[in-house]
Amino acid sequence: MLMHLAENSQDIVVPPVEGVAGGGTAYGWTDDGGLHGSNPLKGSIDPTEVQTADLVHVWFMPSTMNVGPQEMPRHLEPINLLAARNERESVQVALRPKVSWVGSGVAGVVQVQCSDLCSTSGDRLVVGQSVRLRHVVPILGVPDALVPLDLPVGQLNLLPGETTAVWVSIDVPSTQAPGQYEGEVIITAVKTDAESRSQYMGKAEKHQLYSELRSCLDIVEPIDGKPLEEVVERVKSASTSLRRVLLSPSFSEFFSDNGPVDIMDEDAISNLSVRVKLNLTVWDFILPVTPSLPAVFGISDTVIEDRFGVEHGTQEWYEALDQHFKWLLQFRISPYFCRWGDSMRVLTYTSPYPADHPKSDEYFSDPRLAAYAVPYSKAVFGSDAAKDYLLKEIEILRTKNHWKKAYFYLWDEPLNLEQYDSIRKMASEIHAYAPDARVLTTYYCGPSDAPLAPTAFEAFVKVPNFLRPHTQIYCTSEWVLGNREDLVKDIIGELQPESGESVQAWMCLLIVCIRGMSRLLEMLTARCSSVTSDKTVRGGLYKPSEEWWTYVCMGPSDPHPNWHLGMRGTQHRAVFWRVWKEGGTGFLYWGANCYEKASVPSAEIRFRRGLPPGDGVLFYPGEVFSSSHEPVASVRLERILSGLQDIEYLKLYASRYGRDEGLALLEKTGVYLGPERYTLEHMPVDVMRGEIFNMCRS
Repeated sequence: MLMHLAENSQDIVVPPVEGVAGGGTAYGWTDDGGLHGSNPLKGSIDPTEVQTADLVHVWFMPSTMNVGPQEMPRHLEPINLLAARNERESVQVALRPKVSWVGSGVAGVVQVQCSDLCSTSGDRLVVGQSVRLRHVVPILGVPDALVPLDLPVGQLNLLPGETTAVWVSIDVPSTQAPGQYEGEVIITAVKTDAESRSQYMGKAEKHQLYSELRSCLDIVEPIDGKPLEEVVERVKSASTSLRRVLLSPSFSEFFSDNGPVDIMDEDAISNLSVRVKLNLTVWDFILPVTPSLPAVFGISDTVIEDRFGVEHGTQEWYEALDQHFKWLLQFRISPYFCRWGDSMRVLTYTSPYPADHPKSDEYFSDPRLAAYAVPYSKAVFGSDAAKDYLLKEIEILRTKNHWKKAYFYLWDEPLNLEQYDSIRKMASEIHAYAPDARVLTTYYCGPSDAPLAPTAFEAFVKVPNFLRPHTQIYCTSEWVLGNREDLVKDIIGELQPESGESVQAWMCLLIVCIRGMSRLLEMLTARCSSVTSDKTVRGGLYKPSEEWWTYVCMGPSDPHPNWHLGMRGTQHRAVFWRVWKEGGTGFLYWGANCYEKASVPSAEIRFRRGLPPGDGVLFYPGEVFSSSHEPVASVRLERILSGLQDIEYLKLYASRYGRDEGLALLEKTGVYLGPERYTLEHMPVDVMRGEIFNMCRS
């Protein structure tokens, strides 16, 4: 019915469809009276003889919009973007068929390509290097997975009565010349041809098909002696892969009424295509390579081991972790790997290699990494050998310039006195070896069996005093604050960025005395030789200033900022607007790949039961969507990157005009006033960024 209305009605407009958690998969739709075009075409249609604009609605949408299948067309306008150097800026091109020109349940096939972006001075942003195209694929009906399209020409099947979107990303190198860049996204409806395309199959395409079929065999062959559940999962995965092969363009002659897709010649593209103008202003601001705000995100190593069939400690295991680490760095994220023990004990480490391995130095010295986790293996396993390993690791790392990035994350959300005491004990051992070490503790409450104050929130505020001097990074849940931003002052008031140092130092002296006078003399010598005028001492007795970080996970829920599937795009991006406004100095997220267990890479992604959809999952295995082994980013992960980039813009503005003026700009533009009062539209975001551009360009 909707397909019939979309194709044959000029007056009826379909309303948006609500999504998960209140965001709406068609969020941002407005009733503009519909789009009036030419009369629907009748009969057999040859796209080589018809303007693509008569076959397909094409328009653009901001990166903060969730473009769902029910999104209604808008008028096509040129795209105008602003980006700093070393920044990624994204936009979406939406497509919706007006009529059908291919049978078998597909409305039509379009080719999607993008030109290089060129400036008048001859500088370029090259497709495939700086410019990428990805298909926005629904997860649980919500647009989320960004599956790469082939370059230079990608291809999409359009379904009757449904809107699909292409995510266009532009990465501006830090060395790119500022200026005005122009290019275009080209959409071309294509026909099918009676001749079998397999006759003209190239070597690369043959290799692709071979790899897909070989993968199916690899999945189903090693099933002897396997549990029935795993056998069933492997068969399902192989079926998915085979279906993907059969539905590929190489076999389109067998599932289409009219044969396979025909690549149109350049003249036809020029005459018939829809060309979306893309204008980009690159300005002279360079986003710092090292993020100003450390954002540490967990990657479950056990999920990698199970899904990709790699055994802990093997060469394949190191390669898999290395790939995930390097891939996540592009999002201004500082990854750490994690393995969970009992009662929320957690083993966290950024490098899987020992501290004296060259790869560890490579990881920790990477300028894109803002913070790294040092493993305290007793947090999960517990042994005397672990103590010796810890001492060796600390002794090596403290001699490095990157030691200032180090932190220890020992326990997630302690709940009772026993768990808090465990943190104290582990932190005491760490500080005996390194008084300047930073221990991070996440929490949303005080110990339940040792009330610290009359009310739950007062007890929450008193946690820093309860954990001092064993914790230096107090990482609190945004859920606890609700919409009471005034409570932030109470939290910060409990921290001691200056005066706490002397108390912590004397506590450490006492611990060290117990450990032995020789060790004390060694550290006193180190202190005397390394004291600096700003009282930051590497290898000495002073502890670092206390820091306040925050995190989100299951909570807070809608309408507060979080990264659950189906929330509004501005709601995803607002997580870091909130961090900046509240004055947080770091951020933690518990997991980026924590989906349900699977034993083959291409198995269907399932979110963990009991968690809001999307919680703990920010990217997907590439094998779920194609033969590619590269992870597939979510729309939410791209919005996380945008939020972290916004922080750099706001920091630049505050450095010129003061933090109060930066806060005023957030409110004046309507971007963010509080956890329940932030923009629902994209325009204020562009206004804020434009104001910073106008006020701060040199």
